[in-house]
Amino acid sequence: MNTGADYSRADGAATEVLTVLGIETSCDETAASVVRLSATGAEVLSSVVYSQITEHAAFGGVVPEIAARSHVEMIGGVAARALAEAGLDYGDMDGVAATAGPGLVGGVMVGLSFAKGAALARDLPLIAVNHLEGHAVSARLGAEIAYPFLLLLVSGGHCQLLEVRGIGDMSRLGTTIDDAAGEAFDKIAKAMDLGYPGGPALERLAETGDGSRFALPRALLGRKDCDFSFSGLKTAASRLVETCRTDQDRADLADAVQTAIARQLTERSERAMQAYAERHAPALKPPRSASEAMGPGKMLFVVAGGVAANKTVRRTLEAAAAKHGFDFVAPPLAYCTDNAAMIALAGAERLAKGLVSDLDVAARPRWPLDEARATADPVHAKTGRKGAKA
Repeated sequence: MNTGADYSRADGAATEVLTVLGIETSCDETAASVVRLSATGAEVLSSVVYSQITEHAAFGGVVPEIAARSHVEMIGGVAARALAEAGLDYGDMDGVAATAGPGLVGGVMVGLSFAKGAALARDLPLIAVNHLEGHAVSARLGAEIAYPFLLLLVSGGHCQLLEVRGIGDMSRLGTTIDDAAGEAFDKIAKAMDLGYPGGPALERLAETGDGSRFALPRALLGRKDCDFSFSGLKTAASRLVETCRTDQDRADLADAVQTAIARQLTERSERAMQAYAERHAPALKPPRSASEAMGPGKMLFVVAGGVAANKTVRRTLEAAAAKHGFDFVAPPLAYCTDNAAMIALAGAERLAKGLVSDLDVAARPRWPLDEARATADPVHAKTGRKGAKA
């Protein structure tokens, strides 16, 4: 078992092999994964995800109490299956990583408590991982991607643009001032009675639609920063649902919503690309060919989170990246939505730097990646008892 030492080179690559069990319970997926990190990159040895879709479908969204109880019932079996599929046991692990926030705190407590018990019983290091940091490194599960890079983290609960210089070293460039893009997808889908989860259902409906029929509001047009806003779009679309009389009307509105969300994500991302390029372009070089490996000296634009699985969003962002001289990178589809492989990888990278947690580490419903910026320049004037929002 390796503990406490620095297992990384100056460029951030691991020089020893680290094998970590990751646990993820921040929302409605109970997930466990075993990831092995070495100098050649990350290898996912297993990734098990139990989805609670059927438990929440009748309510049209996630019910926190139901989610937490399901995590309690499933976590032991899911973790055991992840170890079995990897062909390993706790004695083969170098550490146990778990999401410690942000998320539905009841669910976070279940996964974190399980990880604490495993770490204590097996005398393994515990690594508390920010769920958003897991998304930030998730693209490194599918390719050898070097730091730094520009990240658009876009999911059901979060929408941020970040400069990622390494594990634990990220700066916020922009964030939503109200709703996240994924939340807008889901709530508009719920207003259209598309079932749960709503985002994928809306995407399927939009395939046969013509969004040009509907004019939807464009938010924050007078501002020159990289912040997002989706509440106005959500309200306008929900009202337009009442005017839809046919299936084609609904398909057209779904396409209009998807196009509007993709447009706003792209506009703000392009602003961030311009700012990022101004700071970094002199030290970076364009690729010599399309097949050149993504590594140091390249401008990389990474899109992660559940909304990164949306084909329209991905296509428009990929075109914007090419326009501004960035290589576009997204995680494999299996690692866009919540999963434990990204938590295990973030944990392994932290362990490689000796960044381990005490057993009394607390679950956090809010946990900004850039805490200094969230505290000094909060999106909301009052941070509340749960802490600063992302």
